[in-house]
Amino acid sequence: MRIEKDTVVSLNYELLDSSDNIVEKTDTPISYLHGGYGGIFPMVEEALHNMEVGHTCSLSMEPENTFGEYDSELIRVEPRSSFPENVAIGMQFEGSAEGSDDADDIMIYTVTDVAEDKVVVDGNHPLAGMLLKFSCKVTEIRPATQEEISHEHVHGPRGHEH
Repeated sequence: MRIEKDTVVSLNYELLDSSDNIVEKTDTPISYLHGGYGGIFPMVEEALHNMEVGHTCSLSMEPENTFGEYDSELIRVEPRSSFPENVAIGMQFEGSAEGSDDADDIMIYTVTDVAEDKVVVDGNHPLAGMLLKFSCKVTEIRPATQEEISHEHVHGPRGHEH
């Protein structure tokens, strides 16, 4: 079977930074729904299209193909009183984008500094602005179920498991 639209692709992968440090690595295969559903980087999906089980690929991806360029506008300084007493560097919080009243415009902010009267948070993805190297090996391909296609993502072995 070949990888094509509406197939479920399972693969093992490694994601490395530009210095070849492992950023992320699978212990067990991950699966995604192939065909433009947003389950994997579009550049990887394109490289895997029409391939078979056992295929390997290695790609070097610029920030615009992964998590975008680092945007200094996404750094915010907030009053310390807006956070829980135990706020610490590395904690993450949901919040709206600066100046947005849209409830659907929620971002994840990571605390980067805590002072007596203020907290600095960063809305950039931790890998934003980085050149990343992605390598993978396809371990399984199967047709997607109608439910997976209608929900636009892979379901577990027992069906719908959100």
